[in-house]
Amino acid sequence: MTRRESLQTLAAGFGVALGSTMFPGISRAAGLAASKLSGGPKRIIFFLQNQGFDPATCIPSGMVNSGSLARAKLPEPIAALEPFKERLHIINGLHGVHTSPSHSPFFGALGGYRGGDGVPPSGPTIDYELSKVLPETLLPHLCIGMDSMENMKGKPTVANLSASGAGQPIFMHSNPNHLYQMLYGGISQGDIRNQHEARSGMFDRIEQLAAAKGGSLPTADAQRYGQYVQGFHDINGLRERLGGVSDQLRRFAPKVDGRYTNPEFETDWHDVLLDLGISALKSGTTSVLTIGSGRGEIFGAWKGLGIEQQGHNLGHMPQPDNPIWIKIRQYNCRMLVKLMQELESVREGSGTMMDNTLIVYTSNNADKQHTSGTTWPVMLLGNCGGTFKSGRFTQLDGKRPINALYSTLLNASGVPCDRFNMSEKMAAKFDSGTGPLKEVLS
Repeated sequence: MTRRESLQTLAAGFGVALGSTMFPGISRAAGLAASKLSGGPKRIIFFLQNQGFDPATCIPSGMVNSGSLARAKLPEPIAALEPFKERLHIINGLHGVHTSPSHSPFFGALGGYRGGDGVPPSGPTIDYELSKVLPETLLPHLCIGMDSMENMKGKPTVANLSASGAGQPIFMHSNPNHLYQMLYGGISQGDIRNQHEARSGMFDRIEQLAAAKGGSLPTADAQRYGQYVQGFHDINGLRERLGGVSDQLRRFAPKVDGRYTNPEFETDWHDVLLDLGISALKSGTTSVLTIGSGRGEIFGAWKGLGIEQQGHNLGHMPQPDNPIWIKIRQYNCRMLVKLMQELESVREGSGTMMDNTLIVYTSNNADKQHTSGTTWPVMLLGNCGGTFKSGRFTQLDGKRPINALYSTLLNASGVPCDRFNMSEKMAAKFDSGTGPLKEVLS
């Protein structure tokens, strides 16, 4: 390969994967956000499980109408949340028919627009938009993806769920070794530190070479090449900023153990990826965390839970009373509990980090794998100082889209928003109302 071909390959493999598309707007964060927020969230976590979220697996038996969860017993798949019912809000009756979910709407799940396999994002997703308005952090938005070991090793970064704009996907991390090196390589010792310094030197040199050589390209190629150059610039800048808060990072850096380098099951990597996401939140490195279990597609594996079936076949199994899906959903809920407990352990203001955090749990595929999207269950955890109602089940009439929930999150974050990614023409067909969901906000 020529040097030019080598640079283009590296840029495609690292610049896009590690640059502006993975860390959109590292050089900018919300300058006005702090003044806009008043009791709203300081951080938001999105957790999306693939293959759908059947409402029967989260709505307490016998609950048909909206009401308190105080005397209700949570279904077995989400039973781990029973001690946290006062912080839970189960919402049923939103829809996403306009996203054409089928197997998955991919970017459309968080974008509230039509999507599909191989279809590029047509606009920004809600997690990215929130990262612009929540209080400034070194890395406004972090995405992690959990899948089978084969997929995580073969494709350590993929982009299926998040986007910073039309045609601008945001990549998610699936190899915890790569993510650890990025976040904590500068404060590590031994091989991790050596690898970090070697890669840092390579990125510096590539940025210099790429910046010098890109000017001779045709206009269309030069624009795309410029994105690659910006990607290296962003990752190099992030490395410098992380180095400036090394003491803070040391307080929250997870301990590297055999699960990183010698995992027995893919769930070992799922667990340490969650630990890295939690550490990034607790250290203040990021304010928005997106977790894709199944990475927004129809794959995924959970052999560590004793489940031999994997991938597409799981979506053809009914979820209610299914021991396989009970195990997967219970595993998710244990992760949700860990997120809450870890954030509860860190003081923030007069309370804890969890007091200022909202967790949004749903699926990237409405209620099931092959779906029309007519019902899209969501669970919220946390109330952000009373901004959100909690301890409740809310049954909507099926006439408001998931976009209305995303508008609600923006309004709660200090940004007035009547509609999110939905034109008036689209809203006339798919939304019976406007503005935030009154049933969700206090």
